[in-house]
Amino acid sequence: MSTSIRFKARTRALVRRWSGAPLTWLIVGGFVLMAATAIGTALTVDRFRRSAIESGRASLESTVRLLARHFDREFADFSVLQKSIIVELESHDIDSPDTFRSEMATLAMHEVLRAKASGWSDIAGANVFDSNGVLINSSKRWPVADIKISDRGYFNRLKNDPASQEEVEVVPGRFGSGQAIVFARRISGPRGEFLGVVSRAITPDLLEEFFASIGLSGESSIAMHHQNGQLLARVPHVEAMIGQNFHRGSAEQMAVFDRTFVTTQLASPVDGKDRLVASQMLTDEPLVVVATRTLDATLVTWRTQTKFFVTVAVVSICLLVLTLYLIFRQMTRRLSIEKQRLDTAMNTMTQGLLMFDQDERLIVCNRRYIEMYGLSADVVKPGAYFRDVIKHRHDTGSFSGDVDSYCDGILGTVGRLQSSVVETRDGRLIEIRNQPSASGGWLATHEDVTERVRADERIAHMAHYDALTDLPNRVLMRGHLERRVAELAEGKPFAILYIDVDEFKGVNDSLGHEIGDELLRQVANRLRSCVGPHDLVARLGGDEFAVIKADTGDRAELMVLADQILKTLRASVYCKGQEISIDASIGIAIAPEHGDNLEELLKCADLAMYAAKSDGRRTFRFFAAEYDAKVRQRRQLGFDLRQALANSEFEVHYQPLVDLAANVVTGCEALLRWHHPERGMVSPAEFIPLAEETGLIGEIGEWVLKQACTEAANWPGQIRVAVNVSPVQFRSKTLALNVAAALNESGLAPGRLELEVTETVLIRDDEEALTILQQLRELGVRIALDDFGTGYSSLSYLHRFPFDKIKIDRSFISDIGEPEDSSPIVQAVVHMAAARHMATTAEGVETEAQREILRRLGCSQMQGYLFSPAIPASRLKRLLSAQQASAA
Repeated sequence: MSTSIRFKARTRALVRRWSGAPLTWLIVGGFVLMAATAIGTALTVDRFRRSAIESGRASLESTVRLLARHFDREFADFSVLQKSIIVELESHDIDSPDTFRSEMATLAMHEVLRAKASGWSDIAGANVFDSNGVLINSSKRWPVADIKISDRGYFNRLKNDPASQEEVEVVPGRFGSGQAIVFARRISGPRGEFLGVVSRAITPDLLEEFFASIGLSGESSIAMHHQNGQLLARVPHVEAMIGQNFHRGSAEQMAVFDRTFVTTQLASPVDGKDRLVASQMLTDEPLVVVATRTLDATLVTWRTQTKFFVTVAVVSICLLVLTLYLIFRQMTRRLSIEKQRLDTAMNTMTQGLLMFDQDERLIVCNRRYIEMYGLSADVVKPGAYFRDVIKHRHDTGSFSGDVDSYCDGILGTVGRLQSSVVETRDGRLIEIRNQPSASGGWLATHEDVTERVRADERIAHMAHYDALTDLPNRVLMRGHLERRVAELAEGKPFAILYIDVDEFKGVNDSLGHEIGDELLRQVANRLRSCVGPHDLVARLGGDEFAVIKADTGDRAELMVLADQILKTLRASVYCKGQEISIDASIGIAIAPEHGDNLEELLKCADLAMYAAKSDGRRTFRFFAAEYDAKVRQRRQLGFDLRQALANSEFEVHYQPLVDLAANVVTGCEALLRWHHPERGMVSPAEFIPLAEETGLIGEIGEWVLKQACTEAANWPGQIRVAVNVSPVQFRSKTLALNVAAALNESGLAPGRLELEVTETVLIRDDEEALTILQQLRELGVRIALDDFGTGYSSLSYLHRFPFDKIKIDRSFISDIGEPEDSSPIVQAVVHMAAARHMATTAEGVETEAQREILRRLGCSQMQGYLFSPAIPASRLKRLLSAQQASAA
C-alpha cells in the first residue's frame, strides 16, 4: 500500500515538473522578447540616425566635388585669359616701367585687350596697371578712368614679392558699387623687374547666383573662401560676413582651409548651429568651396522614422503581453490533452520504450515493449523494478542467460550511453539502447532490426562480391592483398595469378551475352576447384580473374597450379546446349620476389599476363624485368608516333604490281615507312597496330592517301596506285569524304586509285561496311580484297559486293612448286575471281618458278622481291621512266 502511495506521489510530481517548466520558460521567453524588441528598436533608431548623417554628409561631399570641378574649369579659362594678356604685353620688348606705360597706354593695346576679354561677365573687364598702381589700359573703356590701386594689399604683395605671381582678394569695387573678387597677376620685365599687374574682377553676386541655382534645401549653405579663410561669397548671403577671415577657432574649422578635402561636423561661426561641413580646395586657385547643412535639417526624416519605430515597438510589446497571457491560459488547458497524446504516441511507436528512475523502478513502459516479448502488463507496469522486469522476461522465455549478471552489468553502466544487438531464441535481432537521463535513471529503447541488419549484410556482400559469379571483386581482393602484404614481414610469401580467358569476346559477340555470362560462371566454378581453402579467387571484371595463392613463392608449385588451371579450363564447356572450347593466358607475380608493394605486384602480374598473350596465348608466364621495359618502350614508341607526322618522319614507298602476261608495271602499292630519328627504320608490323590501338591510324591513313594520290598524279596515265585502308578508318564513317578530298586536291582520276581492304572490316558490321564500300564505288575508285583466305573468308562477301580485285596472301604463294603445295587453292581462287570478272594479285613472289606457275594458273598480277621491293618515290619514277622508254 505504501509503495503505491509513493508511486502516485512521484507521478504527480513528475506531471507538475512537466507542466511547470514550459510555463516558466514561456514567461521568461516573453520578457526576453520584450527586452529584445526595446533594444532592437533603440539600435535601429541609432543606426538610422547614423545613416541619415552619413547620407547628408555624402550629399554635401557630392555637391562640393561638383562645384570644385566646375570652378576648376571656369577659373582655368580665367587664368588662361590673364596669362595670354601677360604674354601679349611682355612680347613688346619692354625693358623699363616708362617704356611699359608708353607701350601699353595706346588705343591699339585697348583693342587687343578688348578682343581677348570679350564674352566674359565681370564688372571691370581686363585691366592693366603700371608699377605705381595707375590704370593705363582696360578692355572696358577708352580712354581709361583715373584709378589707382597702389593701396591694395594684393598690388603691394605682387610688387614687393617677385615669387608671388597671382593674388586673389575681396576688395571694395572701384568700377561699380559693392565688393569685387579680384584676380591679379604680376607682369615682369626681361630681368624680372616689376612692370605692373593685369587684373580681372568678378562680383560675389555672380558666384552667389550660381550657388542659388543649385537649389539648396532648407538650412543649407554654399560658400567660397580664400585659402587664408577670407569669405568671398555665400548663399544665403550675409553681407557683413563677406571679406571676413574664418581661419581661426577649432582645429576642425581651421582644417577646412588647410586640407584638400574635408568632411566634418562643427558649430557654424555664422549662425552658431551644429552643421555638417564638406569642403574642397580648387586645383589651380587658392580658393575653397564649402557646403554646409544644419544637423537638425539632416535629421528631419530620421525623427519621423523614430516616432514610427517607437510606436511600433510599444504596440508590439503590448501585443506580446496580451499574447503571453492568452498562451498561458491556453497551455494550462492543453497540458492534460498533451499527456494523453504522449501516451498515444508512445504506444504506437515501432520501438519498445522503458524509462527507469534512479531507484531502478519503471516510470514509463509502452505497449510495443510488452508485445515485442509477449509479457504481462500486470507485471511490467510503472513501479516495477528493473530486475523484476528481466526476471519476468526470463520466465516467459524472451531472455536467455543469467538474470543477476545481466542486471549488474546494465546497472554498472547506467551513466553511459550503451548500444547492443542481441538475438532472440526465435532468430530476431533486437537493438537495445540505454541512454542516461538527467535525473539519474535511464531510458531504454528496444528495436527489431532484423530486416535492416540482413539488408546491410546483403549490401555489404554486393559491394565486395561479383554479382554474376559470386566471386570476390576487385575491392575485396585489394583488401585481402593488403593483409597479405602486411604479413610479408612475418615471412609469409604469396603469389598473384592474373587469368584472362582467351577469345571470350568472340564467344560473347557470336553466341550472345546470356551464353557469355554462363561461361563466366562456369569458369569461376572451375577456378574455385583448383585452389585451397586459404587461397582467394576473384573476378576483376570482364573476362579477367585472379587467384591469390597463399604461403608459397615456389615457382615449381606455381607452375603446377598454372598447368592445372589451364587443363581445367580447356575442358569443353556446355552452356545452354552449346559446346564451347576455351583457354586462358596467365601472368604470375610472386611476393616478395617481384615486390613488396601492392600496386607494384598488381602491375607485375598484369605485365606477365600480357606477355603470355603476346607469346601466343594458352600459356603462362612469370613476371620478368624485361616485360616492364617492353611496356615502357611501347609507351615511348606511342609518344614518338604522335610526333612523327608533325615532324615529317613518315615516308611512302611503292612496291610495283607487275602484269604477269605483259611483264610490265601496271600499278604500285603505297606502303608506309617510318624513319625514326634515333631507332632508324621502324617496322610497320610494330607501329601500325600501335597506331590502330591509339586511334592515330585515321590521321596517318588520311596523310598516306593524299600523299599517294599526289605522287600518282605524276605517273604515266595507265599506272594505278593501291592504298591500304585500316578497319579503324572504316569505323570513322568519313572514309568516302576523305577519298573524295584526296582525289580533288591531287587531280588524280578516280579509276587510277585502288583501295585495299581486309575481310576484318566486314565481320563486325558487314551491312555498314558494305554501305561504305558502295559509296567508294560510286566515287569511281577500285576496291581490292586484301589477304584473301587468311581470316574469316566468306564467299558471301564476293557475292554481295563485286570487288575489282582479290589479293592472294603470300602464305599460299611461298610453297608453290613444292609437293603438296597450295596450287589447287590458288587455282580455285583464280577461277572464282575470273567468274566474277575480278583480277587477282599474288603477293610475296620471290622466284622465277613461282612466277611461271602463277602465269600458268591464270593469275593477273604479282608483287614481290622477284621484281622489286617497296622503293622510295624517286627510285620508282626512274623505274617507270625506264619502262616507258623501253616501250617506246
